[in-house]
Amino acid sequence: MTVTRRSSRASGRITLADVARAAGVSPITASRTLRGQRSVDPELAARVQQAVAQLGYVPDPAARALASQRSTQVLVLVPLLSNALFVDLLEAVHRTLFPQGYQPLIGVTHYDSAEEELLLRTYLPHRPAGLLVTGFDRSPQARQLIADSGVPCVHLMETSPVPGVACVGFSQVDAGAAITAHLLERGRRRIGFCAAQLDPRVLQRAEGYRRTLRAAGLYDARLEQLSAERSSIALGARLFQDMLQRLPELDAIFFCNDDIAQGGLLAANRLGIAVPGRIAIAGFNDLAGSDQMVPPLTTIRTPRAEVGRAGAAMLLELMRQPQAQPGCVQLDYELVVRQST
Repeated sequence: MTVTRRSSRASGRITLADVARAAGVSPITASRTLRGQRSVDPELAARVQQAVAQLGYVPDPAARALASQRSTQVLVLVPLLSNALFVDLLEAVHRTLFPQGYQPLIGVTHYDSAEEELLLRTYLPHRPAGLLVTGFDRSPQARQLIADSGVPCVHLMETSPVPGVACVGFSQVDAGAAITAHLLERGRRRIGFCAAQLDPRVLQRAEGYRRTLRAAGLYDARLEQLSAERSSIALGARLFQDMLQRLPELDAIFFCNDDIAQGGLLAANRLGIAVPGRIAIAGFNDLAGSDQMVPPLTTIRTPRAEVGRAGAAMLLELMRQPQAQPGCVQLDYELVVRQST
């Protein structure tokens, strides 16, 4: 089949009509072929695909959405792209949605409620097919924007007891309690809590830490060191040194995230402080490299990929069946015990 390259005069783009004309089929047949419908005759489908390749046709998602009155974009709001936690989640969301014909549109809030609200005001008027948001901590204005949009929405990384709220996550409080209980079981009694970023999920881990130590009669607010700075290895090293200078009696530290825990371990090695002999160190999230630290880091392995897959699957159901009842899926975390405790 010889194809002559022609395009729409108005836009300069190769159109579906151009593909159909080149393949010698109707626009409906060309459209059905490109949507993957099996009812198209294989010979006709092959001619359409050959025309697509030779013309360099790229479907226009805006035109497709206008024709079908249905968007294929899903807005996904996450706090950061520099955190592997959210990269893993986004990868799982993409792998779940894209094969089903949906394109994730990523917005980064930088843990800023005003920035999240601006993203919602920018993208919701375009009527995305669905919305995935991180957690429940947002401004009243942002909540109202989501409610008024009518766009199906699933909350990720946290769960809620409120009926009718679609969410997928795990108990940050219980996970924080679990790693604190592990340190107690190892005989540690002066257990510090070191945190950065101070987003709602970090503060929930802190609550699990406090509850566990209160139940053991060992809670002391002076054992906490909370920094609003962004979590990093460098910050973890500095916070570790600050904590030991201020509280030399510490025999364990629960770091709210693995990167600052890794920084704490590196600082301990540099200062000649034995881990876990002198002090035990534990992290959270089981990020890349934690199993390669010296010694390997005890941590909580969080189900971020599972959260992404399950959240995207829940959203698919809500987009396809608007009358479906939203639910709440609580996933499991795992205490990973290594040599640092």
